[in-house]
Amino acid sequence: MSALPKGLTAGTWNIDPVHSEFTFTARHAGVSKVRGQFEEIGGVVTVAENLEDSSVSAEAVVDSITTRNEQRDGHLKSGDFFQADQHPKLTFSSTTVKAESADEFEIVGELTMRGVTKEVAFATEFGGVATDPNGNQVAGMSASTTVNRKDFGMEFEAVLGGGELLVSDKVKIDLELELVKA
Repeated sequence: MSALPKGLTAGTWNIDPVHSEFTFTARHAGVSKVRGQFEEIGGVVTVAENLEDSSVSAEAVVDSITTRNEQRDGHLKSGDFFQADQHPKLTFSSTTVKAESADEFEIVGELTMRGVTKEVAFATEFGGVATDPNGNQVAGMSASTTVNRKDFGMEFEAVLGGGELLVSDKVKIDLELELVKA
């Protein structure tokens, strides 16, 4: 049985979209990194008395994607990548939570993008608990994973003259979450 991190209590915690981020990073032309984010995210973390019995359910709206470039954002929403018109949301549903230490754990679950579901593991760090100015109990978590976009049907491939991919296959996902106790 895994004890809960210090200050975290069992119950329902909602992802606060105003104080949370779902960002991603991909290599561009093999030489630089392009970052983006989904601006509309939400979900629920259900914390159990035994940390390993806890669960996460989350989503992001594909049309809320931004990379600070409208043309690129439009391309990412197209059939070459997310196919937003047919698959308007990304979803994640946990299957396992494994405690690594008092404040670090792995959350394994099913990530669905573009109608394709794959198992992914998020390395997760607990950031602590506090009371916000409105008297709400809040908790923080950071989580990251790396996925291969082609595993999710994003087959777009442009190879540059030197053999570099215009867009890397590997994409790093980083989550900075603030949770509010329901």
